[in-house]
Amino acid sequence: MLTIKNLHAEVEGKKILKGLNFSAKPGQVHAIMGPNGSGKSTFATVLAGKEDYEVTDGSVVYKDTNLLELSPHERAHLGLFLAFQYPVAIPGLSNINFLKTAVNTIRKHQGKDPVDAYDFLAQAKALAMRVGLGESFLSRGLNDEFSGGEKKRNEIMQMLMLNPSLCILDETDSGLDIDALKTVAAGVNAHRSPDHIIVVVTHYQRLLDYIVPDFVHVLIDGAIVKTGDAQLAKELEKKGYQWLMESAGGGA
Repeated sequence: MLTIKNLHAEVEGKKILKGLNFSAKPGQVHAIMGPNGSGKSTFATVLAGKEDYEVTDGSVVYKDTNLLELSPHERAHLGLFLAFQYPVAIPGLSNINFLKTAVNTIRKHQGKDPVDAYDFLAQAKALAMRVGLGESFLSRGLNDEFSGGEKKRNEIMQMLMLNPSLCILDETDSGLDIDALKTVAAGVNAHRSPDHIIVVVTHYQRLLDYIVPDFVHVLIDGAIVKTGDAQLAKELEKKGYQWLMESAGGGA
């Protein structure tokens, strides 16, 4: 279970998260929505452990462990995966070598032997085809000269390959056309499981037509101001955020 209590975080002295409370159980899919500047991406990156952000108060507990005391790679060992809003390109490091290193690092932490090379390659090829990339992308540099949609598909392939138990997807739908959106959503839905928690950060309701969440949370001015089911996202699509911003007593 993931439990976040009274989380405060800032960057360069600017307060972003202001008492955020959130909890999720295995098997659940949660959507975090909100206007620009509300703290959605900060929420995602703080969970992952990005050093630019300073947590000034609150707690984040996952699997009975305080995530705030762990380094980013230790959080990954625990099962956390972050799909970035803007995936970084690393020329010279092939997709396949990156994936194999990541998989074997996690297996080593779990006390397992390195993955069988033949089985790994077969799985990687199958997943590349599944997310609409094709085998040739495995030998290319990590996200190097990939389109925006290809980068997002590639991250979904990484998620399926690593099989994390806590997935934070930061605006995975950003810049996707409808075909890529459907492919990415299908990959996320394939990862739904009684053992996994999935948190989808998004501006738009359209993604939630394909990844139907159990809960929708509205984040405004650094705190969650309203929680509901998937119908809340449809209400936001019709009414926007202003009515909630006014009731919350502030802007984004």
